[in-house]
Amino acid sequence: MGKSTTLRWFIPGSRNMRAMRRALSHRHPVARVVAAAALATAPLATAATPAAADPGSVELPAVASVLASDDPCAKASTRKAEDATWSRSTLGLGRAWELSQGAGVTVAVVDSGVGTDIPALSGRVTAVGDAGEDCVGHGSFAAGLIAAAPGEGVGVAGVAPGARILAVRGTRTRGETTAATLAAGIRTAADKGADVIYVGRALATGKAELTKAVAYAAEHDALVVAPVGPDFLPRDRNTGKAVEPAPWYWPASAPGVLSVIDYGPDGRRPDSAPALDGADLAAPGDAVVSVGPKGSGHYIGSGSSLAAAHVAGAAALVRARYPEMSAAEAARQLTVAAYPSETPRVDPYAAVSSLLTDKQGATPKPAAAHVPPAASPEPRHRALIIAGAGGGLLLLVAAGAVVIPRGRARRWRPGGARDREPAVTTEPAETGSS
Repeated sequence: MGKSTTLRWFIPGSRNMRAMRRALSHRHPVARVVAAAALATAPLATAATPAAADPGSVELPAVASVLASDDPCAKASTRKAEDATWSRSTLGLGRAWELSQGAGVTVAVVDSGVGTDIPALSGRVTAVGDAGEDCVGHGSFAAGLIAAAPGEGVGVAGVAPGARILAVRGTRTRGETTAATLAAGIRTAADKGADVIYVGRALATGKAELTKAVAYAAEHDALVVAPVGPDFLPRDRNTGKAVEPAPWYWPASAPGVLSVIDYGPDGRRPDSAPALDGADLAAPGDAVVSVGPKGSGHYIGSGSSLAAAHVAGAAALVRARYPEMSAAEAARQLTVAAYPSETPRVDPYAAVSSLLTDKQGATPKPAAAHVPPAASPEPRHRALIIAGAGGGLLLLVAAGAVVIPRGRARRWRPGGARDREPAVTTEPAETGSS
């Protein structure tokens, strides 16, 4: 199914939210039959709080990743999302933009091409070869998620509206690709000086070729960001059921690649989404809104490839904020600053508002001890003399306090003399004679 499908964009809190949840649970090979992109003000861990009113909805065409041979090329959309999308609110872009908007950073989009007639990207797209034409629309959609500028009365904006886009052909005209085509696109992006390289495809084959291409990009200090797996799985011709996912996909599994998985407005992935694991980061990718291959209208889409575009934009913010960081350091900054979850969720504001480092602080050296010179003995001797004299005087005073009262009591006579009355001589009485 390659034809563009008109999708309805519902706002949370409306009576259509239950239908939206059912719609989110089914993916088709190229696009969803029905999907929704919603307003949200909830943090990264939760869905939006339902509103009381039903403000209505707007219909948006669905972006494809591959077109059938008889499908026409994607055209400019005549519909616009005027309110802030749920992904923009969830990522907290307003706060992040106060610190970085990605100015001076080039993000390569290795995909189906990027249209050069998109007002939200005006003057910031450089195309390599024929990559300025996008028949499918997927590359343009991803570029919008990365760097579309916010506009008056428009709710759609990219993560890094100050970044430049380098369009590099990563697929054939109608979206099919090979490992060789993707690897060549990665190398070309590195040669052209891209700081971040977004790859919009995931292949179950091509390990050696794509691993070498990623290593080449790393040598040029370019950070490669890719979906952890495909947006949809092909169906078995006999049973009509989706085939089992491969154990690994490339280039996401190559060393040094920042691999990304999607989640939706309610914080979960649709039940029918490919069962994928091992991603480094999660980002909004289910029912997200962005630009088309031309014009100012909007499309809607879903998949890990679109989540990876959000992370590529966040990488541009980090590299602009901390230009001294290498590609590997920027990747670590994004993963360590991410919101804790089963798969950590990219948090652009945290990534640009905190500086993480592996460097250990130096052990502080104690100041040299100050040993004062030896004191002169003279003051000590003087103090001893004074203390001795004072002690002697104290003894004299104490002795005086005992001796003086006693001396006074004895009238200052020697201690051996007895106190007695002076002797009185008595004469014998005369007797009369007869």
